[in-house]
Amino acid sequence: MDLDFNGDIASLDAELLQLGEVSPLAIKANPCVAVKLFDQWLSIPETNSLVKSLLNNAKGVGPVNAAGTSSGSNAAASNTLPSMFPAGSTPPLSPRSSSGSPRLTKQRGPSVLGSPLKLVNEPVKEHIPQFYFLNGRPPPNELKERCLFRINQFFYGHVDGLQMHEFKPVTKEICKLPSFFSAALFRKIDADCSGIVTRDAFVDYWINGNMLTKDLATQIYTILKQPDVRCLAQDDFKPVLRELLTTHPGLEFLQSTPEFQERYAETVIYRIFYYVNRAGNGRLSLRELKRSNLIAAMQHADEEEDINKVLRYFSYEHFYVIYCKFWELDTDHDFLIDKENLIRYGNHALTYRIVDRIFSQVPRKFTSKVEGKMGYEDFVYFILSEEDKSSEPSLEYWFKCIDLDGNGIITRNEMQFFYEEQLHRMECMAQEPVLFEDILCQIVDMVSPEDDSYFTLRDLKGSKLSGSVFNILFNLNKFMAFETRDPFLIRQERENPTLTEWDRFAHREYIRLSMEEDAEDASNGSADVWDESLEAPF
Repeated sequence: MDLDFNGDIASLDAELLQLGEVSPLAIKANPCVAVKLFDQWLSIPETNSLVKSLLNNAKGVGPVNAAGTSSGSNAAASNTLPSMFPAGSTPPLSPRSSSGSPRLTKQRGPSVLGSPLKLVNEPVKEHIPQFYFLNGRPPPNELKERCLFRINQFFYGHVDGLQMHEFKPVTKEICKLPSFFSAALFRKIDADCSGIVTRDAFVDYWINGNMLTKDLATQIYTILKQPDVRCLAQDDFKPVLRELLTTHPGLEFLQSTPEFQERYAETVIYRIFYYVNRAGNGRLSLRELKRSNLIAAMQHADEEEDINKVLRYFSYEHFYVIYCKFWELDTDHDFLIDKENLIRYGNHALTYRIVDRIFSQVPRKFTSKVEGKMGYEDFVYFILSEEDKSSEPSLEYWFKCIDLDGNGIITRNEMQFFYEEQLHRMECMAQEPVLFEDILCQIVDMVSPEDDSYFTLRDLKGSKLSGSVFNILFNLNKFMAFETRDPFLIRQERENPTLTEWDRFAHREYIRLSMEEDAEDASNGSADVWDESLEAPF
């Protein structure tokens, strides 16, 4: 190997030669001497081998040891390399030598030979795979092939495609959706309303549209929502509830009464939005859907033949209690109730002041368009809040009622304003009155607020006894029940801790209403299961 040195002599730093017996100043004064010495060193055969080894190492051919030289035979050769330099002194391999010499830490210009080892120190660029997909992550090939195989099985023998009544197995087995989503999914794919879904159309929507890789909540959200809309409205749930009413064995008895099918569907939707739409704006987001238990309740309703065992949202008994309670208050049956109607709720349990706050629409704007009237949807929100004050929607509902100035805190004066009427009612009923100062101390002990001078919504949500606080302020019947601590109710709560206050209330009321209807039927000598005077199914 022939090496030619054509560098500028002036750029050669004499200090890098590290000649122990030669003064660097002398070499700087006679630079030609240094050049001759360097040329002589390059002409040595062992030097050629060493330089070749370094170049090969820099290109990745062989490993580099800690000193920057090659291992193995090359290292051995370098150890026996004859040197023109005195013993104990070695020539530098590069300006980046790790010898630790203070002189090498100086800032220097570029080396004539350069350093081939710096190529090894170049960081390797890591390829980051795509992690965001606008329309969902494409399915892996293996998952895609398995799904196509199943699709071919279900569409086998149906060259022209499947009709709606044939599509349910595809919804249930391939898409893993509740069966009562079949019609909604069918219409989503059959955008032209041809009445047929072909294999290719289904593959294009479910696989090529990346629905296969989405989670169940996102799939349901995508199927239900309207195009180019980023939320779910109440009307979006009506198609699946119509199919549930048509196909569920626990709701077959309603098929002869379309009016109550509609009322049942409305009640289910109102309950869904009461619990799931935490923003309270009537627009249910995907985030809210994912954080709720609605998907689990839908799956439960699809698997359970007794719809009354599906306590979340879908229980017919719960609908029955809500509707009958509303019908009892709506004396003129115009499907609207006013203050005087609502004050009779729960055997006049509520105070006039809290009813005034409800009708001021502070906790929630009425959907009724009639001034001073509450509609059925508004009543559903009221009764769910009244009968289960442990839920977050209920706590928010009543907090807004008590917070008279709307500043986000409940003060002593605001609580006293509502309790004054309770105190007056106790006196009228010859009950031993409990002074507000004593009640306030009790409430502070129950809630343990961060600041004893006021209560925040956060304080109330952090206490399991917050519901009793509101009962103390405006529901006399429940206040008295809380003071007496009915041991039967306490035992019920311990035996069924999974049941909510609403579940227990609805169960008690359903039994009471059923017994009243049975007694009325017996007195009339009729075993008819319909009460035509109430126009409600029994």
